[in-house]
Parts: sequence; C-alpha cells; structure tokens
Amino acid sequence: MKKNMFNSSGPRNLVIVVLVIVGSLWLLTKVVDPKRNTEEYKYSQFLEMVEKGGIKVATVSGPLIVGTTKDGKRFETIMPADQGVWEKLAKNKVEFSVANPQTDINVWQILLFVSFLIGLLIVWYVFRQSKGGASGSGSNVFTMGKSRAKMFLPSTIKEKFTSVAGATEAKEELLDVVDFLKNPEKYKRLGAKITRGALLVGAPGNGKTLLARAVAGEANCPFFSISGSDFIEVFVGVGASRVRDLFAQARKHAPCIIFIDEIDAVGRHRGSGLGGGNDEREQTLNQLLTEMDGFETSKDPVIVLAATNRPDVLDSALLRPGRFDRRIEVPYPDLVSREQILKVHAGNVQIDPELDLKKVARGTPGFSGADLANLINEATIIASKKNQQMVTMQDIEEARDKVLLGKELKTIALSEDERKMTAFHEAGHALIRLLLPKVMDPLHKVTIIPRGRSLGVTHSMPEREKYSSNKEEMLAFVRSALGGRIAEEIVFNTIATGAGDDFVKATDTVRDMVCRYGMSEKLGPIVYSQQQGGFVYSQETAKLIDDEVLRITNACYADAKKMLEDNRDKLDVLANALLEKETMYASEIYELLGIAPREDHKLI
Repeated sequence: MKKNMFNSSGPRNLVIVVLVIVGSLWLLTKVVDPKRNTEEYKYSQFLEMVEKGGIKVATVSGPLIVGTTKDGKRFETIMPADQGVWEKLAKNKVEFSVANPQTDINVWQILLFVSFLIGLLIVWYVFRQSKGGASGSGSNVFTMGKSRAKMFLPSTIKEKFTSVAGATEAKEELLDVVDFLKNPEKYKRLGAKITRGALLVGAPGNGKTLLARAVAGEANCPFFSISGSDFIEVFVGVGASRVRDLFAQARKHAPCIIFIDEIDAVGRHRGSGLGGGNDEREQTLNQLLTEMDGFETSKDPVIVLAATNRPDVLDSALLRPGRFDRRIEVPYPDLVSREQILKVHAGNVQIDPELDLKKVARGTPGFSGADLANLINEATIIASKKNQQMVTMQDIEEARDKVLLGKELKTIALSEDERKMTAFHEAGHALIRLLLPKVMDPLHKVTIIPRGRSLGVTHSMPEREKYSSNKEEMLAFVRSALGGRIAEEIVFNTIATGAGDDFVKATDTVRDMVCRYGMSEKLGPIVYSQQQGGFVYSQETAKLIDDEVLRITNACYADAKKMLEDNRDKLDVLANALLEKETMYASEIYELLGIAPREDHKLI
C-alpha cells in the first residue's frame, strides 16, 4: 500500500521545517541588509546637499558614493566622471574616503550565503533520513515515536490453518479468535466478552508466527506484525509512544490482529533491574498494559497475539484476565504432526516415491517444525552434491546424522586399535538393546563413522510417541548406556574415555528415578529437589541419595555385564561386522545374529 508523503506526519513536518528555515533566512537578510535604511540620491541632489553642508561623511568606491547626512540618514548615489567632486567635498568640510571597489565585499552577505548552504544540507540530510537513509531503517527525528510494525492487508496474507501442519490443539483454540473477528455480534448479543489477547507459548521453530498469520488469513483482516525489541529505544519515552501509535493505527483498521513476537523483550517482570534502560522498558510495558485495557473504546475488535518461549519471565499484570486471557501451548510436533510437516516441506522437493516419510517421522522425535524443514533441505543439498535426480532415504539418514551429531569427520585417522575398541563399544550398546526388546525402543542403525565429537553412535527407532516411562524402561536405558564401557572391559580388559557421555546420561536417569519419581525403595516417594546449585535437603539425605544412585547404577552394570558375557559370541560377530561395514541397519543385524525381529519392529 503506497503512502502519500504529504499525508504522513514525518514528511509534512519536513516541509514545515523547510519553510521555517527559508523564511528565517529571508527575514535575516532584511534585518542585516545595509541598504535597508539607505536613501538613493540623484547626483545633482548629492551636489546640492554638499553645497548646503548637509553631508557629514562620504565614501567613494568607484562610481558609487555612500555616506551619512548631518541628520544621520544613510544615502548612496552614482557619480559620473567628475574630477571636481573632491574639491567640492573638501571645500564643504565633508569627511570623505576612497575604498577599493574590488575588496568592498559585504561580510553579512557571505555569512548569509554560507548559512543558507548549511541549511540546505541540513534539510537534505533530514529528508534522506526520513526516507530511510543508507541503512534503510527509516529512523529519524520525525518518526522515532512512530510504530515500526509492518501492516499486511488481507489480500497479501496467503496463510490459512491448512498451511499449518500439526498443532491441532492450538488451531482449535485460535478458531474462537477467528470466529469472533468474523462474527463479533454473535457474542455481543449475549454479553460475552471475547479474548482480547492470546499468548502463544512454545520452543523456537514450532510455528508460533505462522499460526498468528494463519489466524489473520482465516479471519480475512489486517495484520500488524512487530517484535518486542522494536519498542525499545535509547531515548526515554519512545517505546511508550510507539505502543500508542501502534494501537492507534490498529483501531483505525479494526477489526484486525496485532502480533508481537518475542514479547518477553518488553514484558519482563517490572522492578527486576536498575537504570534508565530498565525504566524505559517498564514505561513501555505500562503503556502496553493501558492500551490493552482500553479496547472497549474501539467499536470493532482488535485482538493481540503474542509469542514467547519464556513465559516464566513475563509480568503477572500482562497475563491476568482481560489482557492475555488465553495461554496457547505450541508444543513439539508428535508423530502424526511430524509426518504432516515433512509432507509439506517435501512437496517442493523431488522425493523418491519409495521414501517412507512416516519412517522419517518416527526417527525424528523431539524435532521442531523448523528442524524438520532443515532436515529436508540438508537431504536435498546432499542429493544435489551427488548429482542425483531425487532425494532418497539414504540422503535423509545422512542429513539426520549431520543435524544430530555433526558432519562426518573424514580427516580423522583412527588407529586399528581405536577402531576396534569403538566397534566393540557400539556393539555393546546395540546388543543390550536387542536383548531387552520389550522395554527398549527398537534398534535402527549402528555406525562407527566419526561425526562431531562422537566416534560412533547407536540409533533407535521409536515406534510411537512416548509421554511417560516406567521403572523397567529407565533401568533398561541405564543398562544400554553402560553396555559400551562393559564391552570394552570384557574384550580388552581395560577402560577408556569413550564412555564419558554415556555415564552422564545414565547418572542423570538414575538420579531422576531417586529424586524426582520416587522409584527408590529406600528413599520412598519423596521429591528431593535441587535449586540454584544448592541442595534443599540435609547432608545426611544427600549421602543417602548418592548411596542409592550408586547402588542402582552398580546393579545395572552387573546385569548388563552378565548379559554381554553370556552372549560374547554375538558381541564378537557384531563388532567384527561393524569393522568391515562401518554402518549396519537393524535388518542386517537381526539376520547376522539370528535374532527374530519383534513384530512391531517389522514396520522398519
């Protein structure tokens, strides 16, 4: 939407400033003009005044004579070639002097000319800043207090709820907002007060901004988008002014939606800091609170949507009913949602028809929507480098390993002993997982190719979304985590540093069992919390917790060691196969070890 520059406040003020500067310069030239009170005489009049003694002072500059009469009046006249004028001036006792016409320059005129040039430069600079300057920021003295929100007309918003894969519950919550924007009278007839604000809460990359645009697209109304940091400025009062301007614009275009991204930049708890910067942020927040309470002055509805991944730091006044009435969670996508998101992003890519996106979705638990988009893009880049015609499952696997672990380290030259130890380490993890099929996620892949900070990795393939774990599953995870170190000890009769990260995961799991989930028979169903690095329980209790964590971990270690010792032949076969192939998938391992795959694992 184009704007008439004379209808906007900034350029209109610019025109006023230009007129004021030009007018001031004109008045100044009139005030200091030496000819302002000078009377022009004919030469005959001048001679007559000389004869009568009426001239007091005269200065001859070429053909020009300027001077002062006895009664204080200034005059000037043009002198013809008259050599007798000097005698007449001397005879009538007129004080006269002769000036060089080439050096008789009016200093005031020079200063005025320079001032005028400086004024023009100032006007040019201000106008350039009003248009955005070199940086294109559009920030200047006239628009500093104006909102930086970008306005999108309904015709430019293409997103609908069908454009957002997953987030089913969030879309259901937002349907109420859409319905109110479309049919406000439907609610007003019964006296209902619709939500004035909705807070979208979720980790980065899960589609909060996309959901907000989809609401505007569904409601077919204008959409104002701004970041919380855009309100804050170094000058005090600017943030509050921008908030006022934003809501004033929104009311003019109501019904509409205001979307504030990363609202925690301006909505943090008041009184949490000192200094002018904090005062400015609090003034901005106060103005935002006031504006959200003033919606009843607008005939048409204005809905505020805000997004944050830090709801814990927001001021309580911002979250009370009447402002942000609803808190809408936008979680990480589940299995079904991940498959839908993958289909959306794969729609613009040449995908192998045999590529099973459901299998990809099962192998990406904890991925956000942005992570899944990046996964498809990385796989496409890998396929393009290989000059392939389409993206295959192998490209997806390589992309996932790259995203999770880092790029393959081809320059690392491991010794044969290091490769052998890595192979037995990963074989220990995998074999424990295969020997505990009922309480472990199915095995998917084992590799000893170094990536990132890892020399090898054992992947599992979750069969479904899991929202809780039982004690047996957690103990099985600990046994599998310890399996790598145990295999090294059994085969090489030594211990190495490769199990450091495994021990961290195992210890954290056991400590959670003891301190958070009440899974210790000795300590019972009590939560032992730890806050800001300091334990909130006694030293005696801390020792009991440490003893119980050690007991459970040692028990898991002993169980896993017995399992690997009883299946030493399978451990050797799997490790030697890894040394040869470097990467093996679950189907190959099942066949190699003569283990029947579990029924639900046949989905792979």
